[in-house]
Amino acid sequence: MSVITVNHISKQFGELKVLEDVCFSVEKGNFFGLFGPNGSGKTTLLKIITGQIPPDSGQAWTLGVPHHDAVAVKFLVGIVPEAETPPTFLPARETLELTCRIRGVDDLDRVDWWLTWFDLEEEHDILCKDLSKGQRQKVMLAAAFIHEPLVLLLDEPFINLDPIYQRKVRQYLREIVVAGRTVFMCTHILEIAERLCTQIAIINRGQIISHGTLEELRDGTEERLEDIFMRVVEQPVVH
Repeated sequence: MSVITVNHISKQFGELKVLEDVCFSVEKGNFFGLFGPNGSGKTTLLKIITGQIPPDSGQAWTLGVPHHDAVAVKFLVGIVPEAETPPTFLPARETLELTCRIRGVDDLDRVDWWLTWFDLEEEHDILCKDLSKGQRQKVMLAAAFIHEPLVLLLDEPFINLDPIYQRKVRQYLREIVVAGRTVFMCTHILEIAERLCTQIAIINRGQIISHGTLEELRDGTEERLEDIFMRVVEQPVVH
């Protein structure tokens, strides 16, 4: 069962082609990793999938909901954008309480649970604008996790986290995938991605140039995702 389907998505900003005829699907219970150089179109694609911006052509569905129904898509999924942007005028606790109300979560004990999980108890009443980058990233992750969505869409989720919380978040994501939920992740940290991803797509200059499992993408000699990535992105893109 596909929980994310991207069908012939193209996007252009002025004369710049950002995405060109992108197609793939993500099956339920997979940890899907999307990788590419800076400017390859990863974040733009994620914004289209979550309904933040429209494509010029093509269609995307998440849990059967089309991208243009942005409110419905956002209600169903958990999203962590590339930049850590919790509401600057709210403290961490109120940010998570607001998230629960928006998501229809009545059990506010979850707020305390996630504050403790991310070691934010002492900072719970500090405005998000006064938190460190790592603390703001923890708030964003907690807000995405708190309603236990079937699909998580994560753009550089490990950025600004120390090694302790990189490992802790990695273990949590692995557990929820084993339980049948789905993760879609964009990241440049290939060492972490290699440990987690069951399905991989590599995008370069707006086109998906390789797609499959890690084993399927190996050429018989390469052992690491980094080697595969470097080989694939150095090949000419066919237009």
